[in-house]
Amino acid sequence: MTSVTREPRAANRVHGARPEGAQDPRRSLVLAGGGMRVAYQAGVIHALIEAGLCFDHADGTSGGTINLAMLFSGLSSLEMCERWRTLDVKDFVSLLPVHEYLKAPSLPAMGDADGLVTKVFPHLGVDIIKINAAVGMDGTFNVCNFRTKTNEVVPHNVATLSHLVAGVSLPIFMPAVRIGDDFYTDSVWIKDANVAEAMRRGAEEIWLVWCIGNTPEYHNGAFQQYVHMIEMSANGALFADLERVAELNERIRRGESPYGHTRPIVVHVIKPKIPLPLDPDYYLGKIHGDTLVGLGYADACEALARVQAGDPASPLDPSATQMLSGKPGVSFREEQDGRFVTGAHDAARVRDDKYVGDPMRMRTSVFVHDLARFQGEPSHGADVVAMLDIPGVGSDIMTRRGRLDLTKAAATRGGTKLHYQLPFVRDGQPYLFEAWKELRDDPGPDMIADMTTTFVRLHRGRAVTDPIVGVGVLETSPARLLAMSKDIHAIHCNSLATAATTVKTFARAWLRALFEEYVRPRRPWWKFWAR
Repeated sequence: MTSVTREPRAANRVHGARPEGAQDPRRSLVLAGGGMRVAYQAGVIHALIEAGLCFDHADGTSGGTINLAMLFSGLSSLEMCERWRTLDVKDFVSLLPVHEYLKAPSLPAMGDADGLVTKVFPHLGVDIIKINAAVGMDGTFNVCNFRTKTNEVVPHNVATLSHLVAGVSLPIFMPAVRIGDDFYTDSVWIKDANVAEAMRRGAEEIWLVWCIGNTPEYHNGAFQQYVHMIEMSANGALFADLERVAELNERIRRGESPYGHTRPIVVHVIKPKIPLPLDPDYYLGKIHGDTLVGLGYADACEALARVQAGDPASPLDPSATQMLSGKPGVSFREEQDGRFVTGAHDAARVRDDKYVGDPMRMRTSVFVHDLARFQGEPSHGADVVAMLDIPGVGSDIMTRRGRLDLTKAAATRGGTKLHYQLPFVRDGQPYLFEAWKELRDDPGPDMIADMTTTFVRLHRGRAVTDPIVGVGVLETSPARLLAMSKDIHAIHCNSLATAATTVKTFARAWLRALFEEYVRPRRPWWKFWAR
């Protein structure tokens, strides 16, 4: 990757477009579909642009057209992230007039596009006039022409609002859109990521952001199997494009120059490690927009690190989108406010009001992707993404993938330690945000105080041994803690019964551990997680 010199951006110049005179490889950004979960892509786009990547062309299909429209409407990647975080996802759903549902056999769809056009697009900053006038980068929107049963590529300068609506009009859920004499729908069934268009436009480096699942698991149920049909169609079409890339690369190695290429095309696929929760989970609040944005940012940072370390590009075969299968687990969110003192080293003194600090905030999303493994591991590790507000460093800081461990405290102190390690980079400087709770039965009633108090230490560097920038303390009210406990959700469960059992198992282990720590400290702490 080549860093670029920032320059003033014209009002209608696309954020992330190649600056004049830049010598980077010709690059395309390909935004695939993924329903409402494409909030994930905003985090990815921010990480790519933050790293200095610039693009000559961007393409969107299905849900990816929404992020493409935001980008070409003049939004910065940070603005895109913020708008997804603050979107009321329920605005996507808009019902048809009541009399339409009386025509059940000929119902055009389960809903219409009114919510999308009147609420979602305005909130996300989508402006078709700005899209048409955008310069600095070529944009292409994909829609399916139902008459010809083909994918049509619509350049951004001639796209209409109808094309934007058609691009996400998934059959059954939204009606087809009439444009001229033809009906148009979402292209996901025949093309969910138009890598071929990027090749045709001479891209030497393609960054594909993929949100559709790809695991070996086959689930029962009509909705899950509808999702499987999309997965098969989307992945199958992509694999055909990747095969074509491999064929073109072979021709290029033989000295040919298809589409003007003189060197092999490199494809980088950014995808979740484990499939993202489906749209119903997003709609029902089991996952949030800020969490999806954070996951996208963390995954993109890992992909960029691999590229910088010299790892090869993504394979041009079906393994390109393969993901790990999640086992029954849980996720939960935590939001805490507190005070931070730059230059201090003792967080306990901040708690005891020895220092007057500045406001600080930590918002975390924790994922236990395999509860059985979590129970069996001595460290009980979980994945974490977070947003931080740290005085003197910045606000709305997105962290890279972090970790939460539950460990036994030192024998001289006893108790259990909940330990967060959240790495991030700010202005090129790596930091490690270290936060911990100490659950230890001291004299007097202290369980609630321990549960609602988090100590903080910020390191300049990547390890807990690196220099300390400052310390702080975060606090949560008991009422807020109780409210957060309701935000514990089962993940990767194939039935309501499995989901209920998983949450019950997790909650029971927590309560048992607290009981034994504060009420009857007899049994070793780790055995309660292993029951």
